[in-house]
Amino acid sequence: MRIGLLGTGPWAQMAHAPALSGHGELDFVGVWGRRPEAAKELAQRHGVRAYEEADELFADVDAVAVALPPEVQAALAVRAARAGCHLLLDKPLAPTVRLGRAVVEAVEAAGVASVVFFTTRFQPEPRAWIEEQAAVPGWFTGRAQWLGAVFSGESPFATPWRREKGALWDVGPHALSVLLPVLGDVRRVTAAAYGPGDTVHVVLDHAGGASSTLTLSLTAPPAAAGSAVELRGEAGVALLPESSEGAVPALRRAADALRTAARTGRPHACDAAFGLRVTEILAAAQELLDGGPRHSSGH
Repeated sequence: MRIGLLGTGPWAQMAHAPALSGHGELDFVGVWGRRPEAAKELAQRHGVRAYEEADELFADVDAVAVALPPEVQAALAVRAARAGCHLLLDKPLAPTVRLGRAVVEAVEAAGVASVVFFTTRFQPEPRAWIEEQAAVPGWFTGRAQWLGAVFSGESPFATPWRREKGALWDVGPHALSVLLPVLGDVRRVTAAAYGPGDTVHVVLDHAGGASSTLTLSLTAPPAAAGSAVELRGEAGVALLPESSEGAVPALRRAADALRTAARTGRPHACDAAFGLRVTEILAAAQELLDGGPRHSSGH
């Protein structure tokens, strides 16, 4: 599969470009970025071409990987899908339900494959745990904490879109990617912004009858940063295991998942449609944080 990269920021440099260039089953063709000089530098580092126009890159590849802010990603994903490119997307899929739906509609109309890179879903230990717990009946409640120190330390990820959207949109998708396949879809959402900085608390009512709570922040003290998911139910208590590896191997697995979906025509569990569902839930929570209706279904 010939694949191109859209984006030149920290995530593109640290994860996407190394994952694509080191993947034995991919032909990493080139890079496009909003900053031509940065695209040129990243392309040279990996021995590929820097493209001045995104559409030129679309014409030369079978697929694109996207490492761009959600709003930019959504618009380019629609264009790439219409050009016949399979999509390896980042989370969140889009900053609004409308833009997320446009991506899904473009994917469906073009008949291309899509995978959204929810990191935890592509790490072996967490992925096996999620599949195992999804088969266990009788969960009563779940609790997820996803705490980053992006805004409380020196981080290259304190980017404009993260400052605007905060933890709900940056780490909220990770928490939802773990809870939804285990506890089921969400019927109602409640959210409140209590705590330092961008810290938010979300309560979810799941279709299976269980409830879950999410504590999300990018303003945690560095010593307190980290993630944890706990489930409690008839089977007892289950804790999400930590992964023994970082983002690059997981991203290569996501690329493998895209190749499989493209070859078989069978959608992956983390496709654009799932990314849209996550966006709908985040948007429902955001509406409450912004002073909208007291309860929302997320639909």
